[in-house]
This record gives sequence, structure tokens and C-alpha cells, in this order.
Amino acid sequence: MSRVERSWIVDLPKAEVHLHLEGCVPPSLVGQELPDISSLAQLLTHLDHLCGAVAEAGQLAEIARQLVGRAVASGVRHADVIVNPSHWPHWEHRLGAMFDALDGPLVEAERAGGPTVGLCVSLSRSSSREEADELTDAVLALGHPRVVGLSIDGNEAAGSHNERFAAAFGRAARAGLRRCAHAGESSGAGAVREAIELLGAERIDHGIRCLEDPALVADLARRGVPLDVCPTSNVVLGLVQDLSVHPVERLRCAGVAVSVNTDDPLLYGIDLAGEYERCARAFGWDEAVLGRLARTSIESCFATPERRSELLAELDHFLGSSAR
Repeated sequence: MSRVERSWIVDLPKAEVHLHLEGCVPPSLVGQELPDISSLAQLLTHLDHLCGAVAEAGQLAEIARQLVGRAVASGVRHADVIVNPSHWPHWEHRLGAMFDALDGPLVEAERAGGPTVGLCVSLSRSSSREEADELTDAVLALGHPRVVGLSIDGNEAAGSHNERFAAAFGRAARAGLRRCAHAGESSGAGAVREAIELLGAERIDHGIRCLEDPALVADLARRGVPLDVCPTSNVVLGLVQDLSVHPVERLRCAGVAVSVNTDDPLLYGIDLAGEYERCARAFGWDEAVLGRLARTSIESCFATPERRSELLAELDHFLGSSAR
């Protein structure tokens, strides 16, 4: 059993690359209570209600401020935050105003030495090809500097439909946006391969069901395609029976690049430092393993190359100092 102290984990320089803005809305901010959530379908329904109550720019600013505060408390140096406009009816067609409302507190935090933050606009699995193209074109036309990537999320139980979104992801790539995609959560290993080959995804959100295809696992390890894994989320939503049997350790031992993330932290009552702690206890991870996970998180994040280099240098210094 690992005995890594939380204080060491908090001090460990790291990034969080799988964090939904929708899962960072404090229910009290909109006068709601947190329901019991035990499936992805329940989660998505709750997010519609929760985010649908956010109508004021000041509420968005407060969500951003609290997000940064939690990042600082867990030692997060950079965060890629996924935002799916379909959950935000008051802002779905006012994306510029939404991004501006979030941007103010994020700029303040960065100027004060806090984490850098990028937004990944997410398409919905249930969207048509035309809807996906329309949203992607709107994001590209807006050209907001806070937006660094294109994502896709939602329930894949009825199929991943990646072919619908290939054109949108292609345009995003040509425009210089980074790309990530949910796959291998409510869909099987085939959807992970499709996300890479059809969508050009540079990073896979979840991806844990790739273990259903050993050849795919070997390919992910060989190509260095990172999986941003969310252990507690997978347990809460019933994808994995218990943390002790979560596949993240098998993936890590197979040579796949993995990072640990929270997904929807306020809905699960977790933080990133706590995820590192729980996984360290469950899998016997020591400081060396946690350091490698942190390195993957930084290497796979969508920060600028200069920022990634800065964070990797900070990580190397921290690990070198703590080893003495």
C-alpha cells in the first residue's frame, strides 16, 4: 500500500486534461441540490438541468473562479476544460459572450501565478453532421484565444457515429485546434480506434475499454496515444465495479500513456489530489509512478509548447529535489 503524503501530491506539478465545465457548476449557485447519479444517462440529464439554470455572466465568472481555486488546491498547473454548448441553452448561441465571461477570472488567475486554462469546445454525440459542422464553423469563425481544442462527448451507447464528425474534426485540425474525443467509455474498443483514425484525436478521453482489443492496446502504447482516465467517475457511473479493479493499472503496465483526472468533480465530491491519493492506495503507486503520471498529463495537455516545456522543467526540478 502506498504511503505517499497528500502534501507531496499537491506539490507535484501536474495538469488536468479531462475536466468538464458542466461538472464544475456548484449546485448551490443555481439553487439546486445534487441528485444521486449512477449512470451516464442520469448524469447527462442532470447536467442539462444544472447548466440550464446558468443565465448570468456573473455565474459563469464564479464557476471559473471556483474551478481555478480547486486547481490551485490540488497543485494543478494547467487545465484543459471541456465545455459542451448543448448543455448551456442561455449561451449556446452566444458563445463569444460565454467565453468572455469565463475568460476574465482565468486571466486574473494566470496573472497571479495560477494555472493556465484552455477550453475544448465539445460536440455532442447525438448531433447530426450538419449540427456538428455548424458549431465547429462558429467556433472557428469566433477565433477566441481561450479556445484551444475541439472535443466530442455524450452517451455512445447507441453508437459512436464518428463518421458524422470527421469533417468537423478535419477543419478544426487545419485551423490549428487540438483534438480529443470521448471513446471507450460507453463504447467499445472499436470506437477508440475510430476516434484516432477517423477524427484524428490526439488524446482519448476515458478509453478504458481498449482492453477489449489487445492489438489496440499494443498500438496505443507503441504510438504513445495518451488516455486521460477518470477512475472515480467510471466507478460512480457503473462502468467499473470498484476502484481496486479499475483498468488504469493494467493499461499503465501495458505501456499505455495514462493520466488521472476527475471528469465532473463537484458531482462526485472529489478533487485531483484525492484521485492521485486513492489510486496510489489502490494500486500501490509510489512517488516515481505518480511522477510519471504527472509527466504524461503535462506532455498530453493542450497548453502552448512553451508552457509545456516550462511545466516539464518544473516537474523535473520537483522530482529531483524530492528524491534527495
